[in-house]
Amino acid sequence: MHIDPAQQTHATNYKLLTNLIVPRPIAWVSSMNAEGVINLAPFSFFNAMGADPVYLMFSVGTNDAGQLKDTARNIEANGEFVVNMVTENLFAAMNVSAADFPSDISELAVAGLHTAPSVHIAVPRVAEAEVRMEGRLNDTRMLGSNTIITGEVVMFHVADHLVGERFHIQGFAPIGRLGSPSVYCRTTDRFDIPRISYAQWRKAQAT
Repeated sequence: MHIDPAQQTHATNYKLLTNLIVPRPIAWVSSMNAEGVINLAPFSFFNAMGADPVYLMFSVGTNDAGQLKDTARNIEANGEFVVNMVTENLFAAMNVSAADFPSDISELAVAGLHTAPSVHIAVPRVAEAEVRMEGRLNDTRMLGSNTIITGEVVMFHVADHLVGERFHIQGFAPIGRLGSPSVYCRTTDRFDIPRISYAQWRKAQAT
């Protein structure tokens, strides 16, 4: 079937995109407004952008009124955020934080979570999360109705039990977004196959 996005509604294109590009990691972003209220919201249009320097990006849509959501507004104002990764034990809290709370109510508090201080930025991290990344804003740009946020990771916070020799991460199992509107996946079913070089491929063809 050929499906031309130009001929579809926004809702249809969103459904196709979020059900075909899967699984997607979830950036559970904490940010802070001028009054010190901590906002916490999940975004699955998210990924790493590079390691030298360490950059990541996530996309924040507008609210029902067509205005910037609290996360984008806070980050544009002070240039700081934390990406907290969501494991299965935090799913219920993450789901609560996705609701459209007013900007003067902290989703973190409503979800029964606690803050832990960051090292390089003022925005706190979620204490209960096993992995958190402090970020400083690089830039924001509008892409249609989405604010694309790119930022540099200035500090990793990783639970001690996850870190092995040579910084190998072991036993970390974040959940992912698998489909719209409410399908998720676990990352515990894995397989490990080493990549091959061109020389190894040539050798295999010759045998």
